Amino acid sequence: MPDTADKGRSSERGDESRPGVGSDPERSSAVAEHEVEETFLRTVDEGRRRMSRGLAPLVATGLVGGIDVGTGVLGLLLVEHETKSKLLAGLAFSIGFIALALARSELFTEDFLIPVSTVIARQARFRMLIRLWVGTLVANLAGGWVFTWLIMRGYPDMASTAIESGSHYVQLGYGIRALSLAVLGGAVITLMTWMQHSGESVASKIVPAVTAAFLLAGGQLNHAIVNSLLMFAALHTGHAPFGYVDWAKTAGFAALGNVIGGVGLVTLLRLLQVPHKVKEERDNPALGVALGDNRRVDDGGND
Repeated sequence: MPDTADKGRSSERGDESRPGVGSDPERSSAVAEHEVEETFLRTVDEGRRRMSRGLAPLVATGLVGGIDVGTGVLGLLLVEHETKSKLLAGLAFSIGFIALALARSELFTEDFLIPVSTVIARQARFRMLIRLWVGTLVANLAGGWVFTWLIMRGYPDMASTAIESGSHYVQLGYGIRALSLAVLGGAVITLMTWMQHSGESVASKIVPAVTAAFLLAGGQLNHAIVNSLLMFAALHTGHAPFGYVDWAKTAGFAALGNVIGGVGLVTLLRLLQVPHKVKEERDNPALGVALGDNRRVDDGGND
């Protein structure tokens, strides 16, 4: 009788059709991480679009990315100048990241998750990733340099605030603290990118933008683009205690840490959440990606 009752309860609950413990998500959708899988696929599709851009759209997108972050720097300097609070200034800085999210511009450090995932999934070539990184980085810096020049010409009374903010990153040096802050900076912004691709609502874009911007600016994390714009603002005053060589070394060291944090701590681990989906994409590479396949449809003719 107990056996019959147990079978009855099992039948009522539908246990016979439920996947067993340890079931393979590749074979049983009931145990698959559908939200993570969908985010991964959206990320790969976005990466294909980004890396298929021609030179002019790529540069333009990078320039407006630097300008958008520049609006955040303007907000940061205004609030910090008036309140002396770095936490409130960090909240004001989120203006720039909200602009990035809603205006469809890009930062170099946002390209750790999306294009890297696309290359690993064999939906784009590695050389296309390098082209995207270099083009976006140079354009971000150029747009940010011009915008911060305008800020300091429009608000010369904020010179001391700009110098203090920019000098902080040079003073970090190149030790374990600077590297740790850079790794954290790369992880934070890459997590922001993943969260923004987990949904399609405006809220799913804005909430991660505000939280990441607050941590980056309010916590003074070592982020290659953000620290560059703040150092540019200081340099534009003509009284910064450092020069462009110091900026280049500081930003370069920050970029190294950002890559470690963004790619190592976020991108690769997120991909390991859905190895079967990564395998599916790799088994069906985009045209021109596989060795010996010289077709160039997906890269828009850019070899």
